Amino acid sequence: MAGHSHAKNIMHRKGKSDAARSKVFSKLAREITVAAKMGQPDPAFNARLRLAVANARAQSMPKDNIDRAIKKASGSDGENYDEIRYEGYGPGGVAVIVEALTDNRNRTASNVRSYFSKNGGALGETGSVGFMFDRVGEITYPASAGSEDKVMEAAIEAGADDVESDEEGHYIYTSFEAMAEVSAALEKVLGEAESVKAIWRPQNQTPIDAEKGATLMKLIATLEEDDDVQNVYSNFDMSDEDAAKLAS
Repeated sequence: MAGHSHAKNIMHRKGKSDAARSKVFSKLAREITVAAKMGQPDPAFNARLRLAVANARAQSMPKDNIDRAIKKASGSDGENYDEIRYEGYGPGGVAVIVEALTDNRNRTASNVRSYFSKNGGALGETGSVGFMFDRVGEITYPASAGSEDKVMEAAIEAGADDVESDEEGHYIYTSFEAMAEVSAALEKVLGEAESVKAIWRPQNQTPIDAEKGATLMKLIATLEEDDDVQNVYSNFDMSDEDAAKLAS
């Protein structure tokens, strides 16, 4: 069980309660607002906004919510969010990258530092672990999109760099620069993707046992619960035996 962004692991795939779905919608709306504010409020002329809207639709976010988030960017009372990346180490020396959108840098930094220290980790300087990851595009499809061979063939034809498939779905990786082009080519063959986004993909994994893994999962879950945190990435690797212990 590797700590990739798709994290086929333990706590992350247990279904969404109404409260959790509301939090997901809130984070998606924040990304839409920031994307609309940074460029034109029309997805047709704003690649980042187009991706944000597509990902929101893939999560069944209502159209009214999407429209409100876009309009919020041009409103006089619209919040101004800063994009911040935090880097540090979790239990067992595992590298962790946290992406945040915040209207209060001091609050977010204090919270993130506290989460790390309370869960066996330590927040570092920007760049302290980033060199262990590559910035790439990840295009996600459900398992129902096709067989592993079909998706692999489509990905190769589209110009993707790598594909990982498991019982939950297919994860297609591209260079950051080619993400939009590869996604458009895949859509013609496999249909609309579940998500298309830029991620931090670990170059190598750090082995971790069930005991340290339990604390790491708590750290990641706590970070993801924070309204300011958009994404969390890690490079942990856990054996199937230890993963089963955590899941039980």
